[in-house]
Amino acid sequence: MKIVSINAWGGAMYDELAAWLKSVDAEIICLQEVTRTPNRSGWATFADGERTLPQRLNLFDDVSAVLPGWTPYFVANDSGPVTGGDGAELRQDFGIATWVRDNCPVVGIDARFVHSRFVDYEDWSVDDRPRAALRLTVRDRIGDRSVSVIQLHGLRDPAGKQDNAARGEQARIMGAMVDQAQVVSDLVVLCGDLNLLPSSETFDLLREHGMTDLVGEADTRASSYPKPIRSASYLLVSSTGSVKSLEIVTEPEVSDHRALVLDI
Repeated sequence: MKIVSINAWGGAMYDELAAWLKSVDAEIICLQEVTRTPNRSGWATFADGERTLPQRLNLFDDVSAVLPGWTPYFVANDSGPVTGGDGAELRQDFGIATWVRDNCPVVGIDARFVHSRFVDYEDWSVDDRPRAALRLTVRDRIGDRSVSVIQLHGLRDPAGKQDNAARGEQARIMGAMVDQAQVVSDLVVLCGDLNLLPSSETFDLLREHGMTDLVGEADTRASSYPKPIRSASYLLVSSTGSVKSLEIVTEPEVSDHRALVLDI
């Protein structure tokens, strides 16, 4: 079974991302920074006072269209205004999504906020935006086991990736999700753009819940990301003996993050 995780950057490099996702041949695809604007398609401009970025209006539908043999699941963190290609102001939902190949029956679902609660913004906030996590438990028929995949986009703080009280609470909720997943699963995978340093106490806590980080201090940012701190995305497993390989994809570049590809 192959599991992919990547922060999709709102689809800013959509053509490259779509082509790569079609070629990667994964059973489970986890994307962070997924946009969704009902009944709209094409390009939009996102601005929060700190950044102005190109985004797809409906990355969720765009990716679903190029993955016809997968079932998609979307959870919105928050919602706010974007400007469509025609200049119209539109409401866009922003969150995470997981696509599961149709040969993997979904036998359990859990979604919860790890920071704050859903917010409908009049103007996007620069910091303290809500964050949700999504768990899907699937039946791996080839491996004759149940696998739970938890993904999230961790709290972003303009002050940096250092530990703080909010990230401590986020870690506590992540640990609780892992505990519940272990009750119904033979293997648990936790992945996503966690926005943490490798030295974060979050990894100590998750280790207490039986999870081992496979990424460590590896560079998970692409060349389009200019800042010096290169740690962002992580992937943890409850059993390292189940891991065949973990690839941190350097080529092709499909986002300002590098994709993580786990083979179990």
